[in-house]
Amino acid sequence: MGVVLRDDEAAFRKMGDHDLIDYYLVYRARDTLCSVSSGDTEDYRQLLSAMNPEELGANEVAMLVTNLKALAGAVAYIDNVLHDELLSAISNMSLWNYKPDVMDALIEFIESLATSSGKYVDYCLEMLTCQFFPPLSLPLPKILARKDGVLSRVHSSLKYIADLVPLSPVRLVPIVLNGKPQHCFNTISTLSLVIYVENMLKLESGVLGEVVRIPMVAGVVDLLVELDVNIGWEDINNETSERIFEMELEDGDESRDDDSELPRQLSQKILEGNSIAEKLDSLMVLTFEHLESCQVADRLIKIFDTLLVLFNKTILTAYKSKFAQFVIFYACSLDPKNCGVTFALMLEHAFFFSTDSPHLRMSAVAYLASYLSRAKFLSVFVVAGTLGRLVDWCVKYVKMQDDEINPKLIEYFILDVRPSCICCASK
Repeated sequence: MGVVLRDDEAAFRKMGDHDLIDYYLVYRARDTLCSVSSGDTEDYRQLLSAMNPEELGANEVAMLVTNLKALAGAVAYIDNVLHDELLSAISNMSLWNYKPDVMDALIEFIESLATSSGKYVDYCLEMLTCQFFPPLSLPLPKILARKDGVLSRVHSSLKYIADLVPLSPVRLVPIVLNGKPQHCFNTISTLSLVIYVENMLKLESGVLGEVVRIPMVAGVVDLLVELDVNIGWEDINNETSERIFEMELEDGDESRDDDSELPRQLSQKILEGNSIAEKLDSLMVLTFEHLESCQVADRLIKIFDTLLVLFNKTILTAYKSKFAQFVIFYACSLDPKNCGVTFALMLEHAFFFSTDSPHLRMSAVAYLASYLSRAKFLSVFVVAGTLGRLVDWCVKYVKMQDDEINPKLIEYFILDVRPSCICCASK
């Protein structure tokens, strides 16, 4: 009678040389991690040293890949207290600094750790979202060369984790939004900010669901408004200030040789050399292009509904907002019959029937006048009907006051809204 092997021994005998080496490396990693609890840290210190090599030659890269793969197979033995130095060392690694073999090994470790225990999900999501910003020390050519490779791995990994940890998208949202640059727009580069927002928009159009989509749109709009209000009129030269709102939203019948020309016209309205203005300009272009992609994918109505809510909540209430509203203006230009008319009616309703403060009602009618005077894609019937209802309201208002009008109460309407309405009538 032959010898009967145990199941694990039988599996061991079937291993090839490569599998045997992998098994041994994982076993060594487990042993190294477990030895820390008993006070034997010699191997652990060597591991830490290998994770932070002073130089990154071929041997160091090979060792780094080997250790990451071994740790990926031993994540069940990682303790966030005993091995905090190891976790800290790995969290400081940036995909942008490595070639594909190290990138893949690091991603494998992150995915294994995230799906091994719920207590590491946030840590892993933070590691992935940190890749939304390239290192400051990385030269521009390397950023551009590695960008697609880094970000494709990050978003693929986010989806992988979401498939195995269904609540991870909920936990991802605050991590992304809290990573948003705040009050440091002069110190962050335009490229870094653009890449960050590009990732937010990629999440918006991704497969993680509504729980991620809506907050990402809101985060982008908030960022645009924050940049917008940080640009003072004193930062804009006289020539620009005269043309600042001359951005005409053409309809499909007008002469537009290039569908992408319109978004880039905004850059001509802003003072060159102003770093915040340049950042806002770049993000506006990126957002316009995203709206175009949503239209192609038949998703424009869905994102427009979100923009409409955000306009009421964020842009309409923002003080000194000068540019951010053009995001929803442009969305309307892509679908005049649905989005364009809906937006006009919403502003109309906010002015006529809202119980909000007079300031918000005045803002609504000012935006309505600004919109109608620029939206050449709207039909004459829509513009004329809106103007007619505004005139009717004015007549009724005067009659209600028994012809005793306080000029200060309507100064805003006379000085700001009426000229725009005249522009509408002359279109």
